[in-house]
Amino acid sequence: MSSMRVAPATPIEIRIQRLPNGGGLPLPAYASDGAAGMDVVAAESLTIRPGTRHAVATGFAMAIPPGYEVQVRPRSGLALKHGITCLNTPGTIDSDYRGEVKVILANLGEDNFEIKRGDRIAQLVPAPVQRANFAEVATLDETARGAGGFGSTGVESEPVDETADAAGLASLSGIKTRRSTD
Repeated sequence: MSSMRVAPATPIEIRIQRLPNGGGLPLPAYASDGAAGMDVVAAESLTIRPGTRHAVATGFAMAIPPGYEVQVRPRSGLALKHGITCLNTPGTIDSDYRGEVKVILANLGEDNFEIKRGDRIAQLVPAPVQRANFAEVATLDETARGAGGFGSTGVESEPVDETADAAGLASLSGIKTRRSTD
């Protein structure tokens, strides 16, 4: 198996303004060479109680180039270990928004979650935006799926050979889903 290196896209420039409440905090940055998202930190300290949410200040505003957005995504470690996630995920920061970036965090866990100023709370992923125009029509073309949605393809896969690949390294590429009959 050969590995193919793909040249990374040329980075876009996003202008960032540190706000008064962001003094002394790191600006969003990639934590590793292979990171897709830039870590963003909290500009305030607070407690998020179970079942509640809060728009957490970041202490900066941005000017995103036209034709791009910045997506706000949860950090996997916070989600797995504490039940902390971003609502409206991925959140979209539009290119014409100039206010303070805030991250809507929710506590889906069972315990209070303390956020200290400077804690990493989310990640930002710049992305191109494809605009569209709607064309109203009287009917739509037919497909095999039709209007089925919200679980219409089922959750069960074809029968699994429990003895194969006990190390969990089996490929998922051959799995076919079965339609639910209920």
